[in-house]
Amino acid sequence: MMNRVVLVGRLTKDPELRYTPNGVPVATFSLAVNRPFSNQQGERETDFINCVVWRKPAENVANFLKKGSMAGVDGRIQTRNYEGQDGKRVYVTEVLAESVQFLEPKNSSGGGGRTDNDMYGSAPREPQGNSYGNSNQNQRPNQNQNTNKGFTRMDEDPFAGNGQIDISDDDLPF
Repeated sequence: MMNRVVLVGRLTKDPELRYTPNGVPVATFSLAVNRPFSNQQGERETDFINCVVWRKPAENVANFLKKGSMAGVDGRIQTRNYEGQDGKRVYVTEVLAESVQFLEPKNSSGGGGRTDNDMYGSAPREPQGNSYGNSNQNQRPNQNQNTNKGFTRMDEDPFAGNGQIDISDDDLPF
């Protein structure tokens, strides 16, 4: 049997860090993950997935991620239930994260392009006088040029505009 989940998405709000009575840190957060297809109206839908991470990774998540940060989660689906305040049984399904990768540089405000080094906490650095023949690192040939006006690539980041997503609590399914 297998229970494995891999997600990449953006946090819908700042992570919540708590400690058990024994002092074990636990962080909870929700990821907004785009579906890879459009609905009948041509719109891309998003799933909001609750995640839980324990111990040192929980403290790292709380310290370094915030609303809008892009993160990768590797873990497993877990279901649990408890008795609610009204006496009814409440069922919860969440991802128990075994590892969380930070997919943007620490100083990024979100929405930027990701490089393979970003998940390790440091952005790549170009030497002085880069290979493109100018000193402005933001001007690179063929960088994100979308020649197909009106078409959206499936791997394009819909939050790339300002790097933040603004989701009302009324919009969340939980």
